[in-house]
Amino acid sequence: MLWSTGSLAFVVLAAAAGGYFYYQHLNGNITVTDTPEAKNSFSKDEAFNILVIGTDKRTGKGNEGYGDKGSVGHADTNILLHVSKDRTNATALSIPRDLIVDVPDCTGADKQIIPGTSQVRFNTSLGQDGRDAGCTMKTVKAVTGITPDHFMMADFNAVKTLTSAVGGVNVCVGKDIDDPDSHLKLSKGTHNLEGEQALGFLRTRHSFGNQGDLDRIKVQQQFLGSLARKMSSGDTITNPYKLTRLAEAATKALTVDQGIGTLNKLKDVALELKKVPTKNISFVTTPVVDNPTEKVHATVVLNDSQAPGVFNAIKNDVSLTETKKKKKAAESAKLKGTKADASEVRVDLYNGSEKTGAAQETLTWLQNSEGVLKSSQLGNKPTQAKTTLEYSPDQADQARRLADIMGLPASALKPGKSEKNDQGLPAMILVLGKDFQGAGTPIDGSSAKAPDVVKQTADKTVCAT
Repeated sequence: MLWSTGSLAFVVLAAAAGGYFYYQHLNGNITVTDTPEAKNSFSKDEAFNILVIGTDKRTGKGNEGYGDKGSVGHADTNILLHVSKDRTNATALSIPRDLIVDVPDCTGADKQIIPGTSQVRFNTSLGQDGRDAGCTMKTVKAVTGITPDHFMMADFNAVKTLTSAVGGVNVCVGKDIDDPDSHLKLSKGTHNLEGEQALGFLRTRHSFGNQGDLDRIKVQQQFLGSLARKMSSGDTITNPYKLTRLAEAATKALTVDQGIGTLNKLKDVALELKKVPTKNISFVTTPVVDNPTEKVHATVVLNDSQAPGVFNAIKNDVSLTETKKKKKAAESAKLKGTKADASEVRVDLYNGSEKTGAAQETLTWLQNSEGVLKSSQLGNKPTQAKTTLEYSPDQADQARRLADIMGLPASALKPGKSEKNDQGLPAMILVLGKDFQGAGTPIDGSSAKAPDVVKQTADKTVCAT
């Protein structure tokens, strides 16, 4: 949806006056849900998290035959897409619908508070008791500690119309499939699926693995990887007819938040996402174990030994794939070289973390314990995910010393500019981010290494079995 609507928006905006009216037509197709959990704008200069929700709402021709025809539209398929700040990688984290969670209090469409519920399935964070996508965003944050910036939501009809508009998606099955529940019947081998068949492929769970939701998630990840390859390498986004057809379907299928609720904003998201190579788009499922309180394991709970590592990697913008080695070497080089004496380090501190008084706390520690006397605390800046240190080229030795003192990673160092302090002298700019844990605690990302977890990448073809 992002690729298609974003690409067409780019084409339309560059067209003549007639294109403007078609642009407005597509804009009018998009359904927008205003939720306090989402940002009001999209930043092209930061990492971002989009929660993609597939609901089980059965409205529409032919959809009443799929399972619970009276569903209010629960969050049955949930993927938290994290796109790295440098656009070298992305992680698509699947969250099982049957994960037992505590759904927090949230605000409904009528602005009334909907009480939370404890120890329920994750999918009840949407639809149940009038909950909207903002409630699901809030639940994701409560479970993972990761803050979704935006959401995109689609139902059964969206799967059918979008896959038809794109000309089908190639899938591979390792055995014959005949599933009356999902209406899927396929022979062993490769198939191009669209419409009802594509929906059946994504819905089926009795044909793969242990016939559970976790195996269905794997199949969905394989499908999305194939779709990503097609959108990246095919002629869909360069063919005006296909592009127009797909954009019509996508905009009608979309429900999004106010921060990305126009074609122009979706274009911005799309252009950033398209920078990520498919080989570095990782699909991973939230690590879980069977619910120990059930005799018949119908639900799951977090795997406390593995899940925190996955969540921590995403929060700290750590790739699950090997990204460009040259870039890593260039980053590391910033920490190599001479280091100024602590007494020569001149820095202005700002608090961009979520901790009140962080800048003053750090200033006191630097001056009293580390001998960085030429330092000042200048108040707050907008909250940012990572701590940054900006400096001019002739301050590189000071930057390396401060990085050594504070345990800053190479990625925190931003050469290029500094500012004048209150004496009119050049000073580096240190902005503490949400990764700040306390004065004297290294901000080196050492706790945020890529975890050893089962994953698949969008560039690989995998046969569902």
